[in-house]
Amino acid sequence: MQAEIITIGDEILIGQIIDTNSAWIAQKLNAIGIRVKQISSVSDERGHILEALSHADVRADIILITGGLGPTKDDITKKTLAEYFGVGLVENKDALDNVTRIFERFKSPLLEVNKRQAEVPENCEVILNKNGTAPGMWFNYNGKIYVSMPGVPHEMMYMMEEAVIPKLQATLKLPFIIHKTILTAGEGESFLAEKIADIEDALPAYVKLAYLPKLGQVRLRLSAYGEDEKALKDKINEYTAKIVERVGNAVVAQEDIPLEKAILNFMTEKGLTLSTAESCTGGYIAHLITLHPGSSKVFFGGAVSYSYELKESILGVKNETLWQYGAVSKETVTEMVEGALLNFKSDYAIAVTGIAGPDGGTPDKPVGIVWVGVANAEKTITRKFLFGNKRQQNIERTAISALNMLNMLLKEFKN
Repeated sequence: MQAEIITIGDEILIGQIIDTNSAWIAQKLNAIGIRVKQISSVSDERGHILEALSHADVRADIILITGGLGPTKDDITKKTLAEYFGVGLVENKDALDNVTRIFERFKSPLLEVNKRQAEVPENCEVILNKNGTAPGMWFNYNGKIYVSMPGVPHEMMYMMEEAVIPKLQATLKLPFIIHKTILTAGEGESFLAEKIADIEDALPAYVKLAYLPKLGQVRLRLSAYGEDEKALKDKINEYTAKIVERVGNAVVAQEDIPLEKAILNFMTEKGLTLSTAESCTGGYIAHLITLHPGSSKVFFGGAVSYSYELKESILGVKNETLWQYGAVSKETVTEMVEGALLNFKSDYAIAVTGIAGPDGGTPDKPVGIVWVGVANAEKTITRKFLFGNKRQQNIERTAISALNMLNMLLKEFKN
């Protein structure tokens, strides 16, 4: 079974909002064995919507539509769907009762424009919206399933989970789709591909391997499609084991999680603690770490020390080191990371110092130069990186490089 997702709204096309609905819907469909063939975003324009529906009908068995169901004149999805199916609009009693209850709950007057929310194409099956006034609509048409839902994310999500997904599972005989993700760091996509080329060539036709690179990391995703769930899992596990053995130390985790989460999981399990000393990243590494629930079990905290004075007073960097070698140097990052380890009393520490840009560089220390240090009580490792001249990219690359260096040091940990 193949699906297409169509999001409707000028606000998406002009970049005013980001289409998070499609990614979320695609994940949910994939989990129940439905592959997404295409995702399209179209404007609030009748002809554009009709064209998108016609094209989707050729490509997909299931067409999911979000947006354009509000009470205002620019919300034309219902009228356009009625035109597409060649039917009129009718008032649905259940939908009207739902709208009435919502306005009574908030003690607001029910306007005529709000009542029109209960008007739907006469060939649809109404899906009640328990979190808003716009009903969802399910259509069976020419052997295809069309589902129209509100664009408001939380309304759509509840509707999908409580009504649409159960109805799809009850209506269709769906195959199994099994995914397994291997998170790697420190090796580029092409190097990994060359290293596991023979394993990839030996994959059966129903198993696919995808490379998903992102700033110093590559996720290897194995996907298997078929009717026998156990056989698919066994085959995925077989090839996962082969890839993990071949790739070796570049493997960070055998699940689809961020690098910092994999590190947190390991350090939590081993009872280890971490602190940070950041200059050019401005606290971004600490931000990544503390995004995850439970990070306080590992992360003590850190310092964002741009100035010489704070590097000296908080981290214990020597004044002569800073003036002789500069803030962006191997010597300074070494004293930063060892100072964090000593002063914050953690088991491991990360330190970074560099020139994020776009200005501030010199001939011997250009924009994009970064020194990273990681340390524990027994060992300190430092490394120089030279990135580009884009500030945000430099910050992100520095953080990932630092986390990858920490991950490599953690691999040496012995209970």
